[in-house]
Amino acid sequence: MKNLRYYILPGLVLFFGIISTQIINAQVIDYTEYSGVVTDSNTNDPLISVSIKLTNSNLGSITNDEGAFIIKVPNDRGITAIEFSLLGYESKSIPLSRLSSGKNRIKLNLKVTELSQVNISSFRNAKALVKAVFDKKAQNNLNRASIMTAFYRETIKRRNRNVSLTEAVVNLYKEPYSSSVKDVVGLHKARKSTDYRRLDTVALKLQGGPFSTLYLDIMKYPEYIFTPVTMDEYEFSFGDPTTINNKPVYVVNFKQKAVINVPRYYGSFFIDAETLALRSASYSLKLTGMKDSANKMFVKKKPRDIDVTALSASYKVDYREKDGQWYYGYGSVNLSFKVKKRRKLFNSVYTLASEMAVTDWEENTTGVRLKGKDRLKPTVIMTDAVSGFKDPDFWGPYNVIEPEKSIESAIDKIQRKLRRNGST
Repeated sequence: MKNLRYYILPGLVLFFGIISTQIINAQVIDYTEYSGVVTDSNTNDPLISVSIKLTNSNLGSITNDEGAFIIKVPNDRGITAIEFSLLGYESKSIPLSRLSSGKNRIKLNLKVTELSQVNISSFRNAKALVKAVFDKKAQNNLNRASIMTAFYRETIKRRNRNVSLTEAVVNLYKEPYSSSVKDVVGLHKARKSTDYRRLDTVALKLQGGPFSTLYLDIMKYPEYIFTPVTMDEYEFSFGDPTTINNKPVYVVNFKQKAVINVPRYYGSFFIDAETLALRSASYSLKLTGMKDSANKMFVKKKPRDIDVTALSASYKVDYREKDGQWYYGYGSVNLSFKVKKRRKLFNSVYTLASEMAVTDWEENTTGVRLKGKDRLKPTVIMTDAVSGFKDPDFWGPYNVIEPEKSIESAIDKIQRKLRRNGST
């Protein structure tokens, strides 16, 4: 993905302050907050990236890496239930009357899909099915402009310790999927914390911010994974079918052909069996034996005495459906690098993760677009664009992805430091 590039820069910067934000259409919203954990009904293991949707609305969220969630339900929208769904599991709709404000434990049942439930005989091969998905994009995907509210989080870890945390609520000005016009992103509210003392004299920064996850919208930006030319560099095969929201789904696995000696992707597409809409995609970049080529894709700038090796790069995108049309709902990027300073005995492993979940949207009936000065650039470095940190109620009524315990611990430490320094 040519636009997903990463900076490795020297320097130590430690700054805490009160954030400056621009609030757009601020309003007081009366809401009730629900939280809990979603687990497998048999194993009790937490379920990651479970889609959470509020009935009679476009509001939603997603579970974190520990299966935890928080969802804020407006009290005046006629919302009666929360729906939980995940690939391969039976979806579940729970009335709000059966939920407490906190400590809810939602259990989902694994669903086995028989091969007979999905007929693949109408397709010559798996590649033909993938081509059909893109051919039906104008029919299956949202064909009108929309304004989406999304929550974005970006974390950098050195070994297992959080070094940098950036969070933002952004406005996505999404164009119709049939349009070649690119989407626009505006920053609504943000906060960050960065402890460069843990970076061992190397400051690792992610370039692209929300665009790093927005460009995972394969149906809007297919060029970042396939083009008519590069599609011929892949092998496609059918996997065992599964279900999403209790509906049968084709599984198509793909990997680069053995003769291709540059990094390409391998993974799976999950395709609605009835409409041929893309429901989800999960894939990784092949890095084995391609150190030099992979590093050029990611590392834009680094000190001369630093050696960087890309260890892993994985991506995920999920789509949601409203009135028969599908739209981008969630995207995540996970990268790991080994960083070694010459003449030092030990090296460090850094992990970068970014994720974005659409939490609400509405049709852009007036055709409004952000002015240039209000737009984030695809080259933005979020850790440089925002500053400061604040209290746990910073987000107010906005839905956010529940932080993991390690992130919560980092937040607590920062807040204690702010209190010691007399900040608020």
